[in-house]
Amino acid sequence: MRILLFLATNIAVIALISITFQILGIEGLLAENGVDMNLYALLVMSAVIGFGGSFISLAISKWSAKRSMGVKIIESPTNPQEKWLLETVTRQAETAGIGTPEVGIFQSEDVNAFATGMNKNNALVAVSTGLLQQMTTDEAEAVLGHEIAHVANGDMVTMGLIQGVVNTFVIFLSRIVGFFVDRVILKNERGFGIGYFISSIIAQIVLSFFASMIVMWFSRQREFRADEGGASLAGKQKMIDALKRLQGNQVEDLPGEFAAFGINGGRPTGIKALFMSHPPLEERIAALERS
Repeated sequence: MRILLFLATNIAVIALISITFQILGIEGLLAENGVDMNLYALLVMSAVIGFGGSFISLAISKWSAKRSMGVKIIESPTNPQEKWLLETVTRQAETAGIGTPEVGIFQSEDVNAFATGMNKNNALVAVSTGLLQQMTTDEAEAVLGHEIAHVANGDMVTMGLIQGVVNTFVIFLSRIVGFFVDRVILKNERGFGIGYFISSIIAQIVLSFFASMIVMWFSRQREFRADEGGASLAGKQKMIDALKRLQGNQVEDLPGEFAAFGINGGRPTGIKALFMSHPPLEERIAALERS
């Protein structure tokens, strides 16, 4: 259903772009300047590239996390702490109605955790050594609940779809700009001129800047839902206490795609706040207290 919804959204946006181009006379203007361009073929190509990259990244996310972040998977507990982690994740996953994720630990002094994986029944939940050292058992339980909620809500797939959509239209629109500058403004009549390549690259950079804002806005909204899920699985006060603990341990976002599914993020100010993967902790705590 999630995938069908995004496909329907794509079709609607395609139709809107087509109508807009016709109203503005862009298709006619391109044709008058000898630009024989199939917009639908270009859109399909853009979708293949845009969604392809997004889903390849999602498909290898568990493998990438284990390698790049040195996540040690707990297969057979070697101490009470590892045993507690496995038992807590197993219990929460059963309550949430998903398959038990792999559970791992990564070396970091920062208090953080993340979830990843393409399938909610075959995911990975990892916590930092800093979290285990600095949080109480109740607070750590809430953090695990937050990550299990990410998995149960299908946030990894949803964010992958959103990233695929914005990638598609960044590629598509930047190529349109390139064609327009090269053929209409610079009057190039042969193949792809330097104007096409320069203008399409510049357009892609500018559009990617705004696209990142959109993706991060969605990421921030899903953090509120994951907090609610953590409160449901571990207890509201435990979730609030965990977030308050994080207020004294502000760190940078986790690397790459793992940032959106961590528990803790940095505290950028000004325009950088538009690129935050997580809402400010104060807002998250206030949202839980109001619920």
